[in-house]
Amino acid sequence: MSLVARQLPDQTRLDYEKDGWCRLPERLPADEVRDLRASVERLSAQDRPEVVYERDSRVVRALHGCHLLDDACARLVRLPLLLDVAESLLGGPVYVYQFKINLKQPRRGEAWPWHQDYTFWFHEDGMRRPDAINIAVHLDDVDEENGPLRLIPGSHRLGIIENPAEGATGDGHPGGGDWRQHVSADLAYTVPEAEAVALADADGLRFATGPAGTVCAFHPNIVHSSTSNASDSRRALLLVTYNLVSNAPHRPTRPAFLVARDTAPVVRLAESSR
Repeated sequence: MSLVARQLPDQTRLDYEKDGWCRLPERLPADEVRDLRASVERLSAQDRPEVVYERDSRVVRALHGCHLLDDACARLVRLPLLLDVAESLLGGPVYVYQFKINLKQPRRGEAWPWHQDYTFWFHEDGMRRPDAINIAVHLDDVDEENGPLRLIPGSHRLGIIENPAEGATGDGHPGGGDWRQHVSADLAYTVPEAEAVALADADGLRFATGPAGTVCAFHPNIVHSSTSNASDSRRALLLVTYNLVSNAPHRPTRPAFLVARDTAPVVRLAESSR
């Protein structure tokens, strides 16, 4: 099988460029989803810094750096389904900058406030340009009740939206802050609520819902959030961030499970390798 990236459908590319996010026409196969769900259960039971909990509890909120800890996750980042999207939209070889699984446990999963991912990468890691992409994979069925991603289409074109109350310098040098504020419900960098609401009123709001196996892509600068899980169903969302090799930060300071040190291009799997 060819190891060269296939081009995306024109409509998928147009959706991403216009709205800052797109839903892929293909889903992750059921056997891959099954293996990843088993990985979530195994990793969630481990006591290690990559496992993050909801505030004042032992309810697992997120798992980080999973591709460094687990075979199914390591395999996922090499799948053509994901790499084709990243390399096609970014236009060059990529590496895994971040890997995480955000969990919303039934009735206990807390919200994520309005924010942009690139704000963290710029201020904390010194990433020079938003030449990266988030690929999101639903490991559970996601609906409007169990805390889906909410995205404001077109907001990726606004650049970084600073929150004056947070005192960011705007210089893009590593911030050296507490990395736990980058993975909790109390984020270090947020988009002011009033500004996000105004953007949503003007441009609309998209919900990244769909059955397990659904795959979406979204831009590092798109304004997004998610509500608490008000349902009896878990929401597990796997997120792989691919960054252009040429855009790798020179001196990242956050833990390696948040910011990869290995910037070698990902080698895609042959499609017959299952």
